[in-house]
Amino acid sequence: MNTDLVSCVVVGALGRMGQRICHLLATVPGFSLKGAVECPGNPCIGKSLTETLGVRDVAGCIVDDLAAITERFDVVIDFTFPEVSLKTATFCNRSGTAAVIGTTGFTVEQFQQLQELSAAFPCVCAPNMSVGVTVLFKLVNDVAQALRTGFDVEVVEMHHRHKKDAPSGTALRIAQILAQAYGWDLAQAGVYQRRGITGARRDAEIGIQSLRGGDVVGEHTVLFAGTGERLELVHRAYSRDCFAQGALTAARWVGAQPAGMYDMQDVLGLR
Repeated sequence: MNTDLVSCVVVGALGRMGQRICHLLATVPGFSLKGAVECPGNPCIGKSLTETLGVRDVAGCIVDDLAAITERFDVVIDFTFPEVSLKTATFCNRSGTAAVIGTTGFTVEQFQQLQELSAAFPCVCAPNMSVGVTVLFKLVNDVAQALRTGFDVEVVEMHHRHKKDAPSGTALRIAQILAQAYGWDLAQAGVYQRRGITGARRDAEIGIQSLRGGDVVGEHTVLFAGTGERLELVHRAYSRDCFAQGALTAARWVGAQPAGMYDMQDVLGLR
Protein backbone atom coordinates (compact mmCIF):
# COMPACT_ATOMS: atom_id res chain seq x y z
CA MET A 1 0.00 0.00 0.00
CA ASN A 2 1.28 3.46 -0.93
CA THR A 3 1.25 5.35 2.37
CA ASP A 4 1.49 8.69 0.53
CA LEU A 5 -1.63 8.11 -1.56
CA VAL A 6 -4.50 5.87 -0.46
CA SER A 7 -6.63 4.74 -3.39
CA CYS A 8 -10.20 3.75 -2.54
CA VAL A 9 -13.33 2.29 -4.07
CA VAL A 10 -16.72 3.20 -2.58
CA VAL A 11 -19.56 0.67 -2.43
CA GLY A 12 -22.94 2.35 -2.21
CA ALA A 13 -21.54 5.44 -3.89
CA LEU A 14 -24.92 7.08 -4.50
CA GLY A 15 -26.18 6.76 -0.94
CA ARG A 16 -26.13 9.67 1.50
CA MET A 17 -22.82 8.62 3.01
CA GLY A 18 -21.39 7.25 -0.21
CA GLN A 19 -21.71 10.56 -2.00
CA ARG A 20 -19.97 12.50 0.76
CA ILE A 21 -17.14 9.96 0.92
CA CYS A 22 -16.67 10.08 -2.84
CA HIS A 23 -16.43 13.87 -2.81
CA LEU A 24 -13.88 13.84 0.01
CA LEU A 25 -11.79 11.14 -1.66
CA ALA A 26 -11.71 13.24 -4.82
CA THR A 27 -10.69 16.45 -3.04
CA VAL A 28 -8.74 15.64 0.14
CA PRO A 29 -4.95 15.45 -0.40
CA GLY A 30 -3.50 11.98 0.10
CA PHE A 31 -6.53 10.11 -1.24
CA SER A 32 -7.83 9.10 -4.64
CA LEU A 33 -11.17 7.75 -5.81
CA LYS A 34 -10.54 4.73 -8.04
CA GLY A 35 -14.06 3.48 -8.52
CA ALA A 36 -17.65 3.38 -7.36
CA VAL A 37 -20.12 0.53 -7.02
CA GLU A 38 -23.90 0.54 -6.89
CA CYS A 39 -26.50 -2.21 -6.80
CA PRO A 40 -27.36 -4.03 -10.03
CA GLY A 41 -30.18 -2.35 -11.90
CA ASN A 42 -29.35 1.15 -10.70
CA PRO A 43 -29.95 3.53 -13.66
CA CYS A 44 -26.55 5.15 -13.09
CA ILE A 45 -24.61 1.96 -13.81
CA GLY A 46 -22.21 2.66 -16.67
CA LYS A 47 -22.32 6.44 -16.23
CA SER A 48 -19.18 8.40 -15.41
CA LEU A 49 -18.36 9.46 -11.87
CA THR A 50 -18.21 13.07 -13.02
CA GLU A 51 -21.68 12.84 -14.54
CA THR A 52 -23.34 11.13 -11.59
CA LEU A 53 -21.45 12.55 -8.62
CA GLY A 54 -20.09 15.81 -9.95
CA VAL A 55 -16.52 14.92 -8.98
CA ARG A 56 -13.86 16.33 -11.28
CA ASP A 57 -10.73 14.72 -12.66
CA VAL A 58 -11.87 11.21 -11.71
CA ALA A 59 -11.89 8.61 -14.45
CA GLY A 60 -14.13 5.57 -14.63
CA CYS A 61 -17.78 4.67 -14.46
CA ILE A 62 -20.12 3.36 -11.80
CA VAL A 63 -20.22 -0.44 -11.88
CA ASP A 64 -22.39 -3.07 -10.22
CA ASP A 65 -19.61 -5.39 -9.05
CA LEU A 66 -16.29 -4.79 -7.27
CA ALA A 67 -14.67 -7.36 -9.55
CA ALA A 68 -15.43 -5.11 -12.54
CA ILE A 69 -12.93 -2.49 -11.33
CA THR A 70 -9.68 -3.17 -13.13
CA GLU A 71 -7.51 -0.41 -11.63
CA ARG A 72 -5.48 -1.27 -8.54
CA PHE A 73 -6.86 0.12 -5.27
CA ASP A 74 -5.95 -0.12 -1.59
CA VAL A 75 -9.18 0.05 0.39
CA VAL A 76 -12.89 -0.60 -0.10
CA ILE A 77 -15.22 1.74 1.81
CA ASP A 78 -18.74 0.41 2.33
CA PHE A 79 -21.68 2.19 4.02
CA THR A 80 -24.60 0.16 2.72
CA PHE A 81 -26.70 -2.72 4.06
CA PRO A 82 -25.64 -5.94 5.81
CA GLU A 83 -26.24 -8.19 2.80
CA VAL A 84 -24.22 -5.89 0.54
CA SER A 85 -21.41 -5.49 3.06
CA LEU A 86 -21.09 -9.26 3.38
CA LYS A 87 -20.59 -9.43 -0.40
CA THR A 88 -17.91 -6.75 -0.04
CA ALA A 89 -16.27 -8.77 2.73
CA THR A 90 -16.35 -11.89 0.56
CA PHE A 91 -14.53 -10.00 -2.21
CA CYS A 92 -11.96 -8.71 0.29
CA ASN A 93 -11.55 -12.18 1.78
CA ARG A 94 -10.59 -13.54 -1.62
CA SER A 95 -8.42 -10.61 -2.70
CA GLY A 96 -6.89 -9.57 0.64
CA THR A 97 -8.01 -5.98 0.06
CA ALA A 98 -8.45 -3.84 3.18
CA ALA A 99 -11.94 -2.57 4.02
CA VAL A 100 -13.71 0.11 6.02
CA ILE A 101 -17.32 -0.85 6.77
CA GLY A 102 -19.73 1.59 8.37
CA THR A 103 -22.88 -0.43 7.78
CA THR A 104 -25.34 -0.91 10.66
CA GLY A 105 -28.17 -3.36 11.25
CA PHE A 106 -26.16 -6.61 11.22
CA THR A 107 -27.78 -9.57 12.93
CA VAL A 108 -25.62 -11.53 15.37
CA GLU A 109 -25.16 -14.23 12.73
CA GLN A 110 -24.23 -11.72 10.01
CA PHE A 111 -21.68 -9.97 12.20
CA GLN A 112 -20.15 -13.32 13.12
CA GLN A 113 -19.86 -14.12 9.41
CA LEU A 114 -18.18 -10.75 8.84
CA GLN A 115 -15.69 -11.48 11.62
CA GLU A 116 -14.88 -14.87 10.11
CA LEU A 117 -14.34 -13.38 6.65
CA SER A 118 -12.08 -10.63 8.03
CA ALA A 119 -9.58 -13.23 9.20
CA ALA A 120 -8.13 -12.91 5.67
CA PHE A 121 -8.03 -9.10 5.34
CA PRO A 122 -7.74 -6.02 7.59
CA CYS A 123 -11.18 -4.56 8.27
CA VAL A 124 -12.31 -1.56 10.29
CA CYS A 125 -15.98 -2.03 11.12
CA ALA A 126 -17.77 0.49 13.33
CA PRO A 127 -21.40 1.60 13.62
CA ASN A 128 -20.22 5.20 13.77
CA MET A 129 -16.99 6.53 12.26
CA SER A 130 -16.96 9.97 13.84
CA VAL A 131 -14.09 10.85 16.16
CA GLY A 132 -16.51 12.38 18.66
CA VAL A 133 -18.65 9.26 18.92
CA THR A 134 -15.56 7.07 19.25
CA VAL A 135 -14.51 9.16 22.26
CA LEU A 136 -18.11 8.94 23.55
CA PHE A 137 -17.82 5.13 23.56
CA LYS A 138 -14.79 5.38 25.82
CA LEU A 139 -16.46 7.92 28.10
CA VAL A 140 -19.55 5.72 28.43
CA ASN A 141 -17.40 2.85 29.67
CA ASP A 142 -15.49 5.09 32.09
CA VAL A 143 -18.64 6.65 33.54
CA ALA A 144 -20.41 3.31 33.82
CA GLN A 145 -17.46 1.91 35.77
CA ALA A 146 -17.52 4.92 38.12
CA LEU A 147 -21.31 4.93 38.60
CA ARG A 148 -21.91 1.22 38.98
CA THR A 149 -24.41 1.59 41.83
CA GLY A 150 -27.18 4.06 42.54
CA PHE A 151 -27.63 5.22 38.92
CA ASP A 152 -30.08 4.11 36.25
CA VAL A 153 -28.97 4.36 32.62
CA GLU A 154 -30.94 5.22 29.50
CA VAL A 155 -29.82 5.62 25.88
CA VAL A 156 -31.84 7.89 23.58
CA GLU A 157 -31.10 8.30 19.88
CA MET A 158 -32.71 10.42 17.17
CA HIS A 159 -32.23 10.26 13.42
CA HIS A 160 -33.85 11.51 10.22
CA ARG A 161 -37.17 10.14 9.09
CA HIS A 162 -35.59 8.00 6.32
CA LYS A 163 -33.40 5.84 8.57
CA LYS A 164 -34.40 2.21 8.11
CA ASP A 165 -33.02 0.48 11.22
CA ALA A 166 -33.80 1.08 14.89
CA PRO A 167 -32.22 1.37 17.32
CA SER A 168 -29.25 2.90 15.56
CA GLY A 169 -26.06 0.89 15.40
CA THR A 170 -24.42 3.53 17.56
CA ALA A 171 -27.08 3.21 20.27
CA LEU A 172 -26.74 -0.55 20.25
CA ARG A 173 -22.98 -0.26 20.56
CA ILE A 174 -23.42 2.08 23.54
CA ALA A 175 -25.80 -0.43 25.12
CA GLN A 176 -23.28 -3.22 24.56
CA ILE A 177 -20.54 -1.16 26.22
CA LEU A 178 -22.82 -0.48 29.19
CA ALA A 179 -23.81 -4.13 29.55
CA GLN A 180 -20.19 -5.21 29.45
CA ALA A 181 -19.21 -2.59 32.04
CA TYR A 182 -21.98 -3.78 34.39
CA GLY A 183 -21.48 -7.49 33.71
CA TRP A 184 -25.01 -7.85 32.35
CA ASP A 185 -26.48 -9.76 29.42
CA LEU A 186 -27.89 -7.14 27.05
CA ALA A 187 -30.47 -9.61 25.77
CA GLN A 188 -31.93 -9.62 29.29
CA ALA A 189 -31.17 -6.04 30.38
CA GLY A 190 -32.15 -4.17 27.21
CA VAL A 191 -35.58 -2.50 27.18
CA TYR A 192 -36.51 -1.00 23.82
CA GLN A 193 -40.03 0.21 24.46
CA ARG A 194 -42.22 1.05 27.44
CA ARG A 195 -45.97 1.16 27.28
CA GLY A 196 -48.81 0.65 29.70
CA ILE A 197 -48.38 -0.54 33.28
CA THR A 198 -44.73 -1.58 33.16
CA GLY A 199 -44.11 -1.68 36.89
CA ALA A 200 -41.07 -0.23 38.62
CA ARG A 201 -37.81 -0.06 36.72
CA ARG A 202 -35.49 -3.00 37.33
CA ASP A 203 -31.99 -2.33 38.66
CA ALA A 204 -30.35 -4.34 35.87
CA GLU A 205 -31.99 -2.46 33.02
CA ILE A 206 -30.66 -0.49 30.06
CA GLY A 207 -33.31 1.56 28.29
CA ILE A 208 -32.74 2.17 24.56
CA GLN A 209 -35.22 4.51 22.91
CA SER A 210 -35.40 5.61 19.26
CA LEU A 211 -36.82 8.83 17.83
CA ARG A 212 -37.29 9.51 14.12
CA GLY A 213 -38.11 12.76 12.37
CA GLY A 214 -37.05 15.51 10.02
CA ASP A 215 -33.50 15.65 8.75
CA VAL A 216 -31.61 14.93 11.99
CA VAL A 217 -28.21 13.51 10.99
CA GLY A 218 -27.68 11.78 14.31
CA GLU A 219 -28.03 12.50 18.03
CA HIS A 220 -27.18 10.19 20.93
CA THR A 221 -27.72 10.86 24.62
CA VAL A 222 -26.64 8.58 27.47
CA LEU A 223 -28.32 9.45 30.78
CA PHE A 224 -27.05 8.27 34.17
CA ALA A 225 -29.86 9.13 36.59
CA GLY A 226 -29.20 8.97 40.32
CA THR A 227 -30.98 10.30 43.39
CA GLY A 228 -31.03 14.08 43.19
CA GLU A 229 -28.63 14.25 40.22
CA ARG A 230 -28.25 13.28 36.60
CA LEU A 231 -25.23 13.05 34.32
CA GLU A 232 -25.73 13.22 30.54
CA LEU A 233 -23.29 12.45 27.75
CA VAL A 234 -24.47 13.88 24.43
CA HIS A 235 -23.16 13.73 20.89
CA ARG A 236 -24.84 15.61 18.03
CA ALA A 237 -23.81 15.27 14.40
CA TYR A 238 -24.71 18.28 12.29
CA SER A 239 -23.20 16.99 9.05
CA ARG A 240 -22.37 13.60 7.56
CA ASP A 241 -18.89 14.91 6.93
CA CYS A 242 -17.85 13.89 10.47
CA PHE A 243 -18.60 10.27 9.55
CA ALA A 244 -16.99 10.59 6.12
CA GLN A 245 -13.83 12.17 7.56
CA GLY A 246 -13.63 9.34 10.08
CA ALA A 247 -13.93 6.80 7.27
CA LEU A 248 -10.96 8.40 5.51
CA THR A 249 -8.95 8.33 8.74
CA ALA A 250 -9.77 4.62 9.03
CA ALA A 251 -8.88 4.02 5.38
CA ARG A 252 -5.42 5.52 5.85
CA TRP A 253 -4.85 3.43 8.99
CA VAL A 254 -6.25 0.04 8.02
CA GLY A 255 -4.02 -0.73 5.05
CA ALA A 256 -0.96 -1.07 7.28
CA GLN A 257 -2.61 -3.52 9.70
CA PRO A 258 -2.55 -7.32 9.81
CA ALA A 259 -5.69 -9.18 8.79
CA GLY A 260 -8.48 -9.07 11.36
CA MET A 261 -11.38 -7.01 12.69
CA TYR A 262 -10.82 -3.54 14.13
CA ASP A 263 -12.97 -0.60 15.17
CA MET A 264 -12.48 3.16 15.47
CA GLN A 265 -11.05 2.91 18.98
CA ASP A 266 -8.23 0.89 17.45
CA VAL A 267 -7.82 3.51 14.72
CA LEU A 268 -7.57 6.35 17.25
CA GLY A 269 -5.41 4.42 19.74
CA LEU A 270 -7.99 4.52 22.53
CA ARG A 271 -7.61 0.90 23.64
